[in-house]
Amino acid sequence: MATSNLSSSSSMSSSITQKHTLYRSHHPYPKTLPLSLKPLQNPNSPHHHHHQQQNPHSLSLSFKLSCSKNPISSFFPQDPTPPEPPKDSNFLPESDKPREECGVVGIYGDPEASRLCYLALHALQHRGQEGAGIVTAHENVLLSVTGIGLVSEVFSQSKLDQLPGSSAIGHVRYSTAGASMLKNVQPFVAGCRFGSVAVAHNGNLVNYRALRHNLEDQGSIFNTTSDTEVVLHLIATSKAGCFLQRLVGACEKLEGAYSLVFLTEDKLVAVRDPFGFRPLVMGRRRTNGAVVFASETCALDLIDADYEREVNPGEVVVVDGEGISSLCLLPRRQRKACVFEHIYFALPNSVVFNRSVYQSRRAFGEILATEAPVDCDVVIAVPDSGFVAALGYAEKAGVPFQQGLIRSHYVGRTFIEPSQKIRDFGVKLKLAPVRAVLTGKRVVVVDDSIVRGTTSSKIVRLLKEAGAKEVHMRIASPPIIGSCYYGVDTPSSDELISNRMSVEGIRDFIGSDSIAFLPLKSLREYLGDEAQTFCDACFSRNYPVLPTDSKVKSVGDFVDDGLNGSVDAGWNEASADETPEGGTE
Repeated sequence: MATSNLSSSSSMSSSITQKHTLYRSHHPYPKTLPLSLKPLQNPNSPHHHHHQQQNPHSLSLSFKLSCSKNPISSFFPQDPTPPEPPKDSNFLPESDKPREECGVVGIYGDPEASRLCYLALHALQHRGQEGAGIVTAHENVLLSVTGIGLVSEVFSQSKLDQLPGSSAIGHVRYSTAGASMLKNVQPFVAGCRFGSVAVAHNGNLVNYRALRHNLEDQGSIFNTTSDTEVVLHLIATSKAGCFLQRLVGACEKLEGAYSLVFLTEDKLVAVRDPFGFRPLVMGRRRTNGAVVFASETCALDLIDADYEREVNPGEVVVVDGEGISSLCLLPRRQRKACVFEHIYFALPNSVVFNRSVYQSRRAFGEILATEAPVDCDVVIAVPDSGFVAALGYAEKAGVPFQQGLIRSHYVGRTFIEPSQKIRDFGVKLKLAPVRAVLTGKRVVVVDDSIVRGTTSSKIVRLLKEAGAKEVHMRIASPPIIGSCYYGVDTPSSDELISNRMSVEGIRDFIGSDSIAFLPLKSLREYLGDEAQTFCDACFSRNYPVLPTDSKVKSVGDFVDDGLNGSVDAGWNEASADETPEGGTE
């Protein structure tokens, strides 16, 4: 019986990341230590810094001093300690939007790999705000620091000093809230008989549960509830010889969406699934030619790297001391890139799937103005993701664009609400109406999408209370009628308002004077000959890869509560109307 006894960095990183919280609970050391077939050197262990005292404050001071000559050290904060939420605080509801699960970065051949990785993760922060991690390779040892929170909260100057090496991978994640899921923060690191390997993953495996149950039947022991750990177990239990053969064999068993970066003691490997659901680009730094992989080109821009190309669907790119090599993972399928990257997820300054995100969103607004015109006095956007589409709508309609809603960028995930309840308090904390723009006006409000409709109804009410005469909603995407199984956190289809109601029903529910969506047909016409190379299953229910598991989608806000780490908890049984129709048009 093959037994996979992995020590994922979730175990090790738990001891590292708990150091942030352990300062508050006054425990100097973690209570558990990882078990590994090959010991992974913990940069916080006394063996690693045997010449330093293990007082956290003296440790931090010594690192600060050692960083004083670092040419880019001024970019990094000094030992941030994430504030503890007040005991009587409430959880601030997220906006009613789909959430991209994560972003990945890989760097090879730069002596400041961890710092560049840190900056690149900053650029990808919009893809995940609740967990971040970096792993580097140094002197044949993989070093890991991960934590809950924003990139700036997880990493400090001293933390980055614990990550020397010229190669690194990093990850930002939308994860569950709460310490119970800290172990799921990536990258994961494992020690196997062929050596150590770290992995960061953007996507979702539709056959995860089946693979996991099969591995557990064979004796594998899992440390996390993340589908990414399955990849490590498949590599560890493989009978193939070298690491690359093991990796390719493992990926051949995966179904669904995966853009992966792997780090070993001497290699950086990037892999993209045969459909190319999630983006993954490759570039080089201008100063020294270091190779960079990232989920979006905006990460390349920040660290002075030039975009070279996408990692092709089904491609494995290997970077090591001998240079760059490429091999085909599986026979290429027709690409099915996620069209929602252009609607909402990616930053407007990114080039995703060889298309400018800014140009796409502006065009969506222009199409809305052409196909759903309405008499109005002003066009405003729901910030920030609706801005570019609103600009396109206003220009095409010949109506002024103004900033009718101001977004607060300083709202955290918790708040203290007064005992006297305030209506729509969560939305009011984030968005403030500008009465000078709205009073007595017929207003067109452009947003990128509607999921449950709860936030849209509050925004409409907010605008009318601020004096808007009429409120006309224009949505720069088709109606979302199906859950995504390829790395996007959308609710079950029963909770999607467009799956439950007609357009008129939605208008009545949110209280607007009119509402119009970007027609799916018009979206496909804009994409032209490439339309068939994009996945629009959330709008059409034409799923390129069918989930093989009988339980297909998490229920409601299960991923938000952080109260249950069970693999089986919070899942819907596939019903007749939930089961994907399959195939492509």
